[in-house]
Amino acid sequence: MPQMETDPSDLVVHRPEGLYCPAGDFYIDPWRPVERAIITHAHADHARRGHAHYLAAAPAEGVLRARLGEIDLQTLPYGQAIDHFGVRVSLHPAGHVLGSAQVRLEVGGRVWVASGDYFVAGDTDDPREANTTCEPFEPVRCDCFITESTFGLPIYRWQPQRELFADIDGWWQANAEAGRASLLLGYSFGKAQRILMGVDPGIGPIVVHGAVEPLNQAYRAAGVPLPATQLVTDVTDKASLKRALVIAPPSVQNAVWTRRFGEHSDAFASGWMQLRGARRRRSVDRGFVLSDHADWPGLQRAIAATGASRVIVTHGYEAVMVRWLQSQGLQAGSFATEYGDEQEASAEAQEAAIAPAT
Repeated sequence: MPQMETDPSDLVVHRPEGLYCPAGDFYIDPWRPVERAIITHAHADHARRGHAHYLAAAPAEGVLRARLGEIDLQTLPYGQAIDHFGVRVSLHPAGHVLGSAQVRLEVGGRVWVASGDYFVAGDTDDPREANTTCEPFEPVRCDCFITESTFGLPIYRWQPQRELFADIDGWWQANAEAGRASLLLGYSFGKAQRILMGVDPGIGPIVVHGAVEPLNQAYRAAGVPLPATQLVTDVTDKASLKRALVIAPPSVQNAVWTRRFGEHSDAFASGWMQLRGARRRRSVDRGFVLSDHADWPGLQRAIAATGASRVIVTHGYEAVMVRWLQSQGLQAGSFATEYGDEQEASAEAQEAAIAPAT
């Protein structure tokens, strides 16, 4: 798809290294090593090793250090502004994962916002629909908004969280009563903690994979009240595993690691589960539609709240989102980025392209 045309006055432009602010001489979530990088959140496609200096929201410090190790990291509280080479920079909650931020840039009265990834409930202001593991999305007024479009198709509409977690609890309860473990696959950072905050820990013990627990510790250190979890190696009563909810990354599916649970039921938690055939391709017993990204109504709602007359779309269904924005009378185009788990999304994206837009 054609790239958004830029001019010398643009506050953010596309470069081979990533999204670049010429006035401030820094990058936002660059995918190649640079001198100065502002990081919107700690997912691997946005936060990479090799930059000389990092700036991120203060709540992201623990997870960034857990994932990237020793880095030269400066943090900034949400809403606090700094001046860098004449660019007024501030970070604002994105509601995606712990420490996720939108980057607000102001020069000469012009304001641009780069959203990174974000989550906002599409149809309601009910606080129960927010991602309770992090600060909720904060609309930031701007002239130009740079938005993701991971789930930028009309078929993506998330069910209320209370219904979703009731379904997960019901699956876990039924398995526990049948004497089998419940293996729930979800990404270690963000998805795992979202699951932990939503389920009923009274059903049974919760066991997590070794890739999940360090991130749980970072969340707890940041004040997020996750329920108690155990590593499987710390479980002394092995019989209790038959009632356990086991949260692990997708990479463990059918691996030797899962054999210690004996007979078990498995499920996958992802926004891609919205699509026909996604659960079949994953070869799991259940699929739960749970995403830390905005759905189609959420994207529309977030963009409208910015009041931006110009919108630049990054990863996801850029062409669909750009066409919709243009139909609303907005100036819209896209930047080609290296964000997003393309391997994970490829099969689902092919199906979504032919799914009815309802």
